This record gives sequence, structure tokens and C-alpha cells, in this order.
Amino acid sequence: MMPTYTTPIWLYPKPIDFRKQTDGIVILISDHLKLNPVSGQLFLFRNRHANKIKVLWWDRNGFWLCYKRLEEGKLKFPAVSDQALELTRDQLSWLLSGLDFTKKFQLPEVKATNFY
Repeated sequence: MMPTYTTPIWLYPKPIDFRKQTDGIVILISDHLKLNPVSGQLFLFRNRHANKIKVLWWDRNGFWLCYKRLEEGKLKFPAVSDQALELTRDQLSWLLSGLDFTKKFQLPEVKATNFY
């Protein structure tokens, strides 16, 4: 599994039934998010208890479905909404580490052009 640094990452806005597997999740992406599930983007899904997360990703000729279950504690998610949230790679890392990524921010990238 090797998404690029620029691969868009989408967090589905609501908890899902974690009995859903690849085909059920693909339907959520295409019907609810109106996005293309075979576009190479990462799609994240959480369960109701916020202790599990699934990641779906299309890799040229098939889907990857990754699953993480916390043994203790909960992952920190933003409030439930109707809109998917696009995450940065840093925010994904913070989320998977158990941090509240909505309170973390990063300074904007600077493109330096003048050197003295």
C-alpha cells in the first residue's frame, strides 16, 4: 500500500455499521459522497464507539481495506456532519495516534523566492 504524498484523504462524516465490507463501503463513497471510489483517494470510516477505523484505497487493480481497532480508549473525531472532511497526511497521522487532529494546525508552506 503506497499512496503518494499528494493522495487526497477523506473522512466520512458519520459513523458506519462496521459489518460493511468493501462493496458496502464503495456504495457509501459513490452514492453519499459522490466521489469515485477507484480514483486512488483514501477514504476513512469510523464506528459508533470511535474505537475502530477502516481505510479504503484503490490500488491500480483492486481495493485495499485496512482496519484498526484500539484495545483501549477512543479515537478523536470531529462532530458528526453531512460533509466529508478532507485531511492532510499529518492530520491522518495525528488521528491514528489518538490525537485530536481538529485542534492541531500546521504553519502554511512558504515558497521562498528572495535570498539575500
